Amino acid sequence: MTEHKVKKTYQEINAKIQSGDVVVVTAEEIIDIVKENGPEEAARQVDVVTTGTFAPMCSSGVMINFGHAKPAIKASRVWLNGVPAYGGLAAVDTYLGATEPFEGDPLNKVYPGEFNYGGGHVIADLVNGKKVHLKAAAYGTDCYPNKLFEKDVTLRSLPQATLCNPRNGYQNYNCAVNRGDKTIYTYMGTLKPKMGNANYCSAGQLSPLFNDPYYQTIGLGTRIFLGGGEGYVTWHGTQHKPSAKRSAKGVPLTPAGTLWVMGDLKQMDGRWLVGASLQGYGVSLFVGLGIPIPILNEEIVQYTAICDEDLFTQVVDYSSDYAQGVSRTYGQISYAELKSGEIKIKNQRIPTTPLSSVLRAREIADILKDRIAQGRFMIGEPQFTLPR
Repeated sequence: MTEHKVKKTYQEINAKIQSGDVVVVTAEEIIDIVKENGPEEAARQVDVVTTGTFAPMCSSGVMINFGHAKPAIKASRVWLNGVPAYGGLAAVDTYLGATEPFEGDPLNKVYPGEFNYGGGHVIADLVNGKKVHLKAAAYGTDCYPNKLFEKDVTLRSLPQATLCNPRNGYQNYNCAVNRGDKTIYTYMGTLKPKMGNANYCSAGQLSPLFNDPYYQTIGLGTRIFLGGGEGYVTWHGTQHKPSAKRSAKGVPLTPAGTLWVMGDLKQMDGRWLVGASLQGYGVSLFVGLGIPIPILNEEIVQYTAICDEDLFTQVVDYSSDYAQGVSRTYGQISYAELKSGEIKIKNQRIPTTPLSSVLRAREIADILKDRIAQGRFMIGEPQFTLPR
């Protein structure tokens, strides 16, 4: 086990935040600091590194309690603005998934479908203060005799609304191409035939889990920026796969870790939760997520100094391999290459397009930096860190 020359505790860092003496930099700023000073001196100077990402995150949704009706109802079917929500929880609790389409949407019967409205758009409407029509149907019981209940609700009028996202903040993801002969429509966006374009979805060096690749500071109870407000990591996300192959610097070369996150929707901001329509695929939700990395030692600061040139992903064919569950790569590409706007595979130059926004990710890292520097955001010490 490595003996660290710099040792800090969460309590010491939080005391600095409270006193106004904390030194906070973003995941982009730390790169040059470590280059110029080395990891040991950088760890002495810097207390917190902030990260950010803003991208469509399909495994998202909101848990809503809409309040008891008179007469009382035990809702078995629920709709919000015509979008079905899950009613099998309790009398007036429901869960609305971000990818649920509007009931009656033609889906892909008219191909490619437009998917103009769904769960992600309802969540965005609520956060933006709009009225949403709620309809609940039930079979009726002695204690809950009501069989139909309708009313307009707003986020403010709801007793509770909790953003509950079972899989966010993917630690790396594929670069998607289409090697087939026709245009295809995927959750990675529209892909032109014969590798006419390449789509990717990561903020690279700003992305949270790239900056703590072995989850040394991230786990149950980590306080995060979520949707503009505060949230928490509450578990590892679904499809969490820390055993993925890694580079010499410890970062995964394929999709790996994920986060289960939650937060009070009433604290959030519509700028950071945006409904998305993906042609030919479905609906989703853009989520703004940022995590502060406490610099407990020089090893952690070295990980936060990772740059796009040292982050790699795999080029995957979505026309056949992905759909058929075939694990195959057509090249390993750095995020520096992807962000340049063009990659080269087998002598073919392919334009690249990000589904995530680096500008928004940078803004999240800056907001989080300011909140910590102003003493308005404390570092949450995890009860235990993510499996690795």
